[in-house]
Amino acid sequence: MPMKIDLPTTVAVVALLAMTTTTFPAAAQQISSPDPKAVKAGTYQIEPYHTQVSFSLSHFGFTNFSGFLSGASGTLKLDPMAVSASKLDVSIPVSSILTTAQPLDDQLKQGQWFDVAKYPNATFTSTKVTPAGKDGATITGNLTLHGVTKPVTLKTHLVGSGTDPLSKSFNVGFEAVGTIKRGDFGIKQYLPLVGDDVTLKIAGAFVLQQ
Repeated sequence: MPMKIDLPTTVAVVALLAMTTTTFPAAAQQISSPDPKAVKAGTYQIEPYHTQVSFSLSHFGFTNFSGFLSGASGTLKLDPMAVSASKLDVSIPVSSILTTAQPLDDQLKQGQWFDVAKYPNATFTSTKVTPAGKDGATITGNLTLHGVTKPVTLKTHLVGSGTDPLSKSFNVGFEAVGTIKRGDFGIKQYLPLVGDDVTLKIAGAFVLQQ
């Protein structure tokens, strides 16, 4: 028996879908602004649910394998009129490490890799912030990982700022990239077969404290 199609209902559904796909991007643009002048000065706290660190390194030269760290905490002191005076302090639990394979996640937490039982957190404290272009900055700081502290440089740019429509708090978000050598931090398992250079890409979300 052929299925009966309700033409008015079908038209209404198609129209609703069209409105949805065209309205959401416009609404997102209204919520946040990429203009640095829209950023409010003050002390921000990391919003952990939308802050993540992705890392990528060569696996035997066959693939650039990636994973994530999450659950960050910390503060950002920011004044868009005096970017060089900004201060960033971040801590992230290494036990949050996540790849596409649970056995690998478990292995990476063990002593021959990150040894999370002995070194549970990675931390970063900025020592210098240098403005770069209209919406960027170069952040130099000390990264402590696996019990070793080394200077690291991150290149960052503003993604957007504005009032979160759900929490009504003022948020600002940045993207940062950088590269470290894991061997410098004493994580030398399978070097040089598994790459020494680790590329970091960071999505940082921050909430203004009242």
